[in-house]
Amino acid sequence: MNGAQSLIRTLVNAGVDVCFMNPGTSEMHFVSALDSVPQMRAVLGLFEGVVTGAADGYARMTGRPAATLLHLGPGMANGIANLHNARRAQTPLLNIVGEHATYHRQYDAPLHSDIEALAWTQSAWVRTSMRSVDVATDAAAAVAAALTPPGQIATLILPADTAWGAADGPAAPVMPPPAGRVEPERIVEIAAVLRSGEPAAILLSGQSLLAEGATFASRIGQATGARVMGNRLTARIERGAGRPEVERVPYPVDQAVAMLAGLKHLILVGAEAPVAFFAYPGKPSLLAPPDCRIHHLTLPHEDGIRALADLADDLDAPAEIDNRMQRSAPSLPTGSLTVEKIWAAVTALMPENAIVSDEAITAGRAAAAWTEGAPPHDWLHITGGSIGQGLPVATGAAVACPDRKVLAMQADGSAMYTLQSLWTQAREGLDVVTVLFNNRSYAILEGELRGVQAPEAGSKASQMISLANPDLDWVHLAKGMGVPATRAENADDFVTQLRRGIEAEGPVLIEVRIG
Repeated sequence: MNGAQSLIRTLVNAGVDVCFMNPGTSEMHFVSALDSVPQMRAVLGLFEGVVTGAADGYARMTGRPAATLLHLGPGMANGIANLHNARRAQTPLLNIVGEHATYHRQYDAPLHSDIEALAWTQSAWVRTSMRSVDVATDAAAAVAAALTPPGQIATLILPADTAWGAADGPAAPVMPPPAGRVEPERIVEIAAVLRSGEPAAILLSGQSLLAEGATFASRIGQATGARVMGNRLTARIERGAGRPEVERVPYPVDQAVAMLAGLKHLILVGAEAPVAFFAYPGKPSLLAPPDCRIHHLTLPHEDGIRALADLADDLDAPAEIDNRMQRSAPSLPTGSLTVEKIWAAVTALMPENAIVSDEAITAGRAAAAWTEGAPPHDWLHITGGSIGQGLPVATGAAVACPDRKVLAMQADGSAMYTLQSLWTQAREGLDVVTVLFNNRSYAILEGELRGVQAPEAGSKASQMISLANPDLDWVHLAKGMGVPATRAENADDFVTQLRRGIEAEGPVLIEVRIG
């Protein structure tokens, strides 16, 4: 058995049985070893940003890391944007990065780079395996590191000679540390704050935004009058009919400040105090009122759901909640096509337990309000603001949940970063319906130009925001990747095409031209 075989067997034994990859020469022994370990599913991506984003989407839906296989430092560099999003999502993710053979590194070959330095920009754990007999043990440690609460990125660097060299066999899995338990004193302290009667809000993040945690928070809100909020950009939220309704802090600074105005206490559950996405002249960076006191019920590595349950018990919160979302299917739209009509059709036709990968950007700004009547579903946001996440995350989510329909609500500009995701969806036969909002511009930047009080865009500046001349033809782009595609000219077309896409097996793309 060589090092690569011991590595893959160790990963499978530890529950890591999917690897998204874009390999090169230094990773060929890993690729060859795949045939000897049939339990490992290998998924090819044509760009490393697709690979890392898909691993993120997979882990968000399973709670288990997928592995990535990246080619040397440049391959990792290509994947860093979506590793940034995964880090912000607190995703458990394991990178395996090929490296030159240990004896070859001294010669500074053309592809040589400082992989460890690149890895540390997004990883919480980095190790280079220097001997083939150590690869399996290092791999087991890497999986445990990725699963360390609340979830983090681990990177194992694999020199080529440690992959082809002889190894003893797989290593036993290493148990990650459990999530921290909040001390009873902190529960009592937060309960006293909530009993004070002063205006308060509970801000949820991470696992606490799943239905169980949101239900505990809603019970606490009913008992005390505290508002229940969620981060604007969160890795995964369970919402729709039967689930608690959770306010989300808006992206625009003025709206966020207005939402938080008057609060005297903000209680954080695995969250950070809300800040503006960017600095804007004359507007605050911190969004809570200056006199609002910030309290941590849990830090990110602590068990937020358990803490919310304990807090609900301390407050003798009611067993039932009155803010569950109700199923309310809007009428199917007709006539001209608008963004609101698109979301109405999605809400009306969405199958139960769908997964929404949302990178609609401008077209999705009011999506939460427009989809309140949808059936139960999961919503995956672009967590770190690095665009090009939506299609890869949809791809990984579809690999993770083959029995669920994935809806990728996707802006045109950001889709161009990782449109190769469509090829992977076609090759793997993934059930993803992509709704491609084509407004032929980076529309969000038109608002940002005003927000930062820059001078009005002239002809040159306007060209840097426009995606016209030539227009992107998403029907042809998708078909070129092997994905059936159509274009909706009006709301009636869109309803027909969306229904057909949801009923079909495998990926489809529907282009909608707006604006």
